[in-house]
Amino acid sequence: MNSGVYAGNAGNDAHDDPWILGHFKTPGDLRHSHDVEVKWGIHPRGDERTAWVTGEERTGFLILISGRFRMHFPTHSVLLAQQGDYVTWGRGIDHSWTAEADSVVMTVRWPSIPGYKAPKSP
Repeated sequence: MNSGVYAGNAGNDAHDDPWILGHFKTPGDLRHSHDVEVKWGIHPRGDERTAWVTGEERTGFLILISGRFRMHFPTHSVLLAQQGDYVTWGRGIDHSWTAEADSVVMTVRWPSIPGYKAPKSP
């Protein structure tokens, strides 16, 4: 029976798929949403998205939990170096990223668009 409450651990829930909330989850799961999606990203030093996300259709927000993480945008980059540093970007803003140290970040995007997935880095 669905009690209307879900409790979990982001690290455990993100083990196979870092997206822990959004359209990615099975309909009926409390974590299924078309309004918002949440990612728990664990990135070792040197991990990077070499293929830029282009044609972004969502607004994004990324907050640094630990480590040192750099977000790249067409006109500049933003370094997140202290716990709690964050960056947000709007629809249509291309982006990529690099983990400058072992990092944990949480990304929130809205809306959650079924069928949309950025290409994986080679």
